[in-house]
Amino acid sequence: MNSMRPIRDAAPARQFDVYYDYLCPFVYRTSVLLQNVLDSGERSIDVRWRYFSLTQVNSKDEGWTIWDAPESERPRGLLAFKAAEAARRQEAFDRFHMPLLRARHVGRADLDDVAVLERVAEDSGLDLDLFRRDFADRTILTALERDHREAVANHGVFGTPTFVFAGGPAAYVRLSEAPEQVDSIEIFDRLVTVAAAEPRIIEIKRPVKPSPD
Repeated sequence: MNSMRPIRDAAPARQFDVYYDYLCPFVYRTSVLLQNVLDSGERSIDVRWRYFSLTQVNSKDEGWTIWDAPESERPRGLLAFKAAEAARRQEAFDRFHMPLLRARHVGRADLDDVAVLERVAEDSGLDLDLFRRDFADRTILTALERDHREAVANHGVFGTPTFVFAGGPAAYVRLSEAPEQVDSIEIFDRLVTVAAAEPRIIEIKRPVKPSPD
């Protein structure tokens, strides 16, 4: 008899935000998990993907911001955020999000290459001319600035992916691998139980057994 039965009702977490950066492999694994949960139809979840720049949070240059950086700098990861927001303006974010993550973390594509972003946009069924116009609009970075600043000021976000649940509980989550469809519901339910329903648990970190010399 399996004593590790999944927790069936994770209602407090049905709606939640996830702060993410396309460059992060843990974001890809979490995105696979959540997509599997959605595809299963066994849980009704409403995920709001919100931008958080690892390049920004890791910068040592006081006063520098990725959203105000000159075009000539092209900071790492910036173009992927612009592309995601351009897709969102077409109400096509959900069609674009996973293909872009797969391009980076499965296909090893360079997301700082505009041609890569345009190819994913076209393959995802976006209007490419509109995508290009929105991508070139400098104000498109307003969403990145807003989300990143709110993440830090309101939730203390420091890395990706970070879940923020209804009522305020937040959790930075790292999966060791992208889960299979068959395992995803159980993993999701357990994650929610610890991260959202039991906020007194503030950290779990697994030690890694050293390899023999």
